[in-house]
Amino acid sequence: MRLDDEQESTHFEVQDGRGGGFGGGMGGGLGMLLPLIGSRFGCGGIAVVLVIMVVMGVNPLSLLGGGGVGPSPQVESSKPSPSQLTDVQRVSLRVLGSTERRWEEIFRSEGESYPPPTLVFYSQSGMSGCGAAQSAMGPFYCPADRKIYLDTDFFREMETRFNAPGDFPIGYIIAHEVGHHIQTITGLSDKVRAAQRNASETEGNALQVRMELQADCYAGVWAARDQNLMEPGDLEEGMRAAEAIGDDTLQRSAGQRPMPDSFTHGSSAQRMEWLRKGLSTGDLAQCDTFKGVL
Repeated sequence: MRLDDEQESTHFEVQDGRGGGFGGGMGGGLGMLLPLIGSRFGCGGIAVVLVIMVVMGVNPLSLLGGGGVGPSPQVESSKPSPSQLTDVQRVSLRVLGSTERRWEEIFRSEGESYPPPTLVFYSQSGMSGCGAAQSAMGPFYCPADRKIYLDTDFFREMETRFNAPGDFPIGYIIAHEVGHHIQTITGLSDKVRAAQRNASETEGNALQVRMELQADCYAGVWAARDQNLMEPGDLEEGMRAAEAIGDDTLQRSAGQRPMPDSFTHGSSAQRMEWLRKGLSTGDLAQCDTFKGVL
């Protein structure tokens, strides 16, 4: 991606987590956090986080009661100067800045203003409005505080574990999380959550898949509307990233047989299809994954 001349977003903070583990607020946020973990990594990701908790001496069953599970981590937030940011953080903020400009244009065309999300960088562990942030979750958006949480080590994992190197996967992932922000501020997320409360587990998962695929399509729309950022090979990098984090691929990599009823993010083929649809059309109307459902 051509990001050298792109203006960095100023909507960010860096968390410095001190102290340990999963905080007392984890029980209250569990209903939000497990879908966030599952949406990124599928059932295998939830299993990984639960294993980490056991190793740390936390009883996962205690979360079901909503009570405290140990001392809350002490988290300090700061806003360092640009010279103190890492290369990956600067790339991430340039991507975020680009999404802000594109979505501002879209909202302005509808006579509305766009409230941008804040990008929170953390390392290993942090704290979000949805509860504890852990690197095993991958990047996620918290609707409670309208912030995107990112352990930048995830992008190293994209290269090593998922074989999806390059700048465009960074752009795709961040733009996907911005897509969830769009769903939140437009009220779609509330409609989906209400529908999920009255749905079976399988039906609820299917609705979540539609949410995630729409966010993929929104990421494609962003890239299509900022073509000056695109370089040869970026499309292929994006497709590799979308394929690598499909639920079926993640379940196979965890030694499981893919179970479509448990998918919360969509198959690799679906993720590539909707990202490509946004990229090829640049049209938000083409991102209606809920047609005939909501």
